[in-house]
Amino acid sequence: MLRAEQVTDAVAYHGEGLCWSPTWGGLRWVDMLAGDLLTLDEDGSVSRLHVGDLAAFVRPRSRGGYVVGLERGIGLAESPDGLPTPQRELWSDPGVRMNEAGCDPWGVLYAGSMAYDARPGGARLYRITPGGDVEVVLDDVTISNGLDFSPDGTRAYYDDTTTGRTDVFDVVDRRLTNRRPFFARDDESPDGLTVDSAGNVWVALNGAGRVRCVSPSGEVLAEVEVPVRLTTACTLGGPDLRDLYISTSREHLEDPEPEAGALFRVRVEVPGRPVLPFGG
Repeated sequence: MLRAEQVTDAVAYHGEGLCWSPTWGGLRWVDMLAGDLLTLDEDGSVSRLHVGDLAAFVRPRSRGGYVVGLERGIGLAESPDGLPTPQRELWSDPGVRMNEAGCDPWGVLYAGSMAYDARPGGARLYRITPGGDVEVVLDDVTISNGLDFSPDGTRAYYDDTTTGRTDVFDVVDRRLTNRRPFFARDDESPDGLTVDSAGNVWVALNGAGRVRCVSPSGEVLAEVEVPVRLTTACTLGGPDLRDLYISTSREHLEDPEPEAGALFRVRVEVPGRPVLPFGG
């Protein structure tokens, strides 16, 4: 069991969507319900950029700038510190918001939603091409969460949190196919995830105060203990991509831990990979 160290104060109400990119100087994540992008500065302080009523995720764009999840769609910014321009809304229901996302090796963005009341089947997983074409990949989702690809691009891992498991897809002709269970344990809520350079899958377990590392064959390789219950997402970063960063939340907690909402970090043996950017 590894133990994560606290990096920041409890700076977020609902921290999510971690991403390491040199284009904005390192680590960025979101304080989702505040609508803020958070950036970890070199001196350990945290900078905020307000982008809207909600900020669900952030990823770099291959042409520079970033893509951010807004309440009912995405926004595109031309520079790392610029404000995003909202794109067309993907749905009209005010009871549904954007949640997590990830990009494939070809620059396509997969962005998922959830209903504010987390009603079963109230969400979707969308495929957004660099050219702006949008299609629904999954139409019966409850809480669409972590999504990342294997290093060779032949597999994609995905969490719909309320299923209690991580699923895996085969990637054939750049499309997600053959969805099936990859890893599950009773009474767990898998949230955000990331895949390292060896193809191992790191999954934040919301409510359990842990992050688990599972090999491509389904073997548990490591677990990271975090001193707060609501671990929401994780990513690998740092100069050598061996710092596992973990975001946390205090959303809906009547008695939150003092550290809930802080950022945590632990050193791991296998490095991550450069982030996959959005091609749009």
